[in-house]
Amino acid sequence: MFKVKVYVTLRESVLDPQGAAVMHSLHAMNYKEVSDVRIGKYMELMVEKSDRPVEDVVKEVCDRLLANPVIEDYRFEIEEAVAQ
Repeated sequence: MFKVKVYVTLRESVLDPQGAAVMHSLHAMNYKEVSDVRIGKYMELMVEKSDRPVEDVVKEVCDRLLANPVIEDYRFEIEEAVAQ
């Protein structure tokens, strides 16, 4: 079994109004050091071993459901899950 950590973020060319709102709030709280905020999503998947490479399964899941490939980028990390 594999534990997969998926990170989805808006592409740099896409405006991030939620990130802009957070940055505005941080500046209002006097955190002037913060120059930019981008909001994203983090997901953890547990993926069973199969006849397909886990990388192929995760890419397909991200492309078809977890990320909008038009406006979002994604990356993922795969680690072997420890059985308990």
